[in-house]
Amino acid sequence: MEPFWSRMPIQPYLENDGVTLYHGDCRDVLPELQSEAFDLALTDPPYLVSYTGRWDSDLRAIEGDSDPSWIDPVFTEVWRVLKRDSLCLSFYGWPHADAFLGTWKAIGFRPISLIALLKHHWGFGRFTRAQHETAYLLAKGHPERPAQAISDVLDWGQVSPLLHPNQKPLGAISKLIATYTPRTACVLDPFCGSGTTLIGARALGRSAVGIEIEERFCEVAALRLSQQVLNFPEHIELPEQLPLDQESLSWLPKHQPESEKTNHD
Repeated sequence: MEPFWSRMPIQPYLENDGVTLYHGDCRDVLPELQSEAFDLALTDPPYLVSYTGRWDSDLRAIEGDSDPSWIDPVFTEVWRVLKRDSLCLSFYGWPHADAFLGTWKAIGFRPISLIALLKHHWGFGRFTRAQHETAYLLAKGHPERPAQAISDVLDWGQVSPLLHPNQKPLGAISKLIATYTPRTACVLDPFCGSGTTLIGARALGRSAVGIEIEERFCEVAALRLSQQVLNFPEHIELPEQLPLDQESLSWLPKHQPESEKTNHD
């Protein structure tokens, strides 16, 4: 049976191995998705901080990083397309936590946890130097508890090579997907960037739909998704703290291809 999104009027940028990637504004793509179709939304939206890197950086600003008007229409649609009693995990920009939390609560989401990804290096700062990023775990209705509750602090490890200015570590993202979804799940990422959520979902045997507004990152995501799929075991034992560098991911199957070890993150 074809997935429902294969009949959408918008043609996918990539469709392969249960993963579909759309190039476009998620405000245009999300309304085309079927209601109550996804088991988990996991996303890293713009933080509203107009981030372009530091001093001599040549990074271009991320689309939507200076305009908060997208928050309500996007997360209203995320609520609609999530199944009843499901979860949304969203990173956010802490200087604008009130805008994110206020919108989420007004829509109906209920914050149930705050998850921190702890980095091994310090960022820049005048009063404090950032060493972590945070995401809210939001409930729609009353989701089932996971088989094993995990720590709300995860190790960031190292993201290499860096393919997106705000790229998240594959190890932590994969652990969150494995914890909060069954193997039959479909995962949504409306701000999928370089495709880390899609790669983690596919490796765990989940289907996934991603949306990315910038074609340069759609191309990066498509290249990453063209790599060989990891074959995860039916049941994996989740360590309390997941090491994120590829060489120390001892809980992965031993036959991991060499190409995945060097090009995955």
